[in-house]
Amino acid sequence: MQVFYAPDIEGNTYILDKQESRHLIKVLRTKKSDPVKLIDGKGNLYEGIIAIPDSERCIIKISNVIKEFGKRNYRLHLAVSPLKNPERFEWMIEKCVEIGVDEITPIICQNSEKKTIRTERINKIIISAMKQSVKAYITLLHQPVTFEELINQKSNHTCLIAHCNRQFERKSINTVYNTGSDVLILIGPEGDFTEKEISIAINKGFVSVHLGASRLRTETAAIAACHSIYFMNQLSEE
Repeated sequence: MQVFYAPDIEGNTYILDKQESRHLIKVLRTKKSDPVKLIDGKGNLYEGIIAIPDSERCIIKISNVIKEFGKRNYRLHLAVSPLKNPERFEWMIEKCVEIGVDEITPIICQNSEKKTIRTERINKIIISAMKQSVKAYITLLHQPVTFEELINQKSNHTCLIAHCNRQFERKSINTVYNTGSDVLILIGPEGDFTEKEISIAINKGFVSVHLGASRLRTETAAIAACHSIYFMNQLSEE
């Protein structure tokens, strides 16, 4: 299913921007009256047809709206340290969005080598991944915050911190996470969280968890955490 992003859609018609219009008409070679699907990032999937196949301003006539398309019974907030290599961080975000994540917060930890992100570029990646995976809800990207700021934020989620330090008791995610519940997962930088950071998180009510026997890169750990939550919830629905 090919979908197009229409964040400001209203009424029974919508004009695609120049980039989306060119892709629909020139690349996909669609014609008048061909079916088109739009998403607004707010949970709505719009079904329509091409009314005017203009490669600069393609006009879509809306025929149906599916509300809360693909809505999950849980919310996932991923807090992860930026990586020294920004391309690997962006690749991680793309894959996490494809799997399913509601919020992403870059956290600046003591061992974080990178303290900034390319916000505009990452938001474009999020939109592309949302379209690719046919999701109607856009992932919210927060601005970077320090570890302390994140830890001190109030949250009604199940709060987990994933790390590799064996000096602390670590539980498997599936033993501490209840399907259908909202969850916040912390993933550390290259070099992992410090012992002090882990202790602070645990004292704040975070549960110390591991992601299996293998030692994972930050970006791999983030993807594994997202998929673990997704998979457990999928199993519970069967």
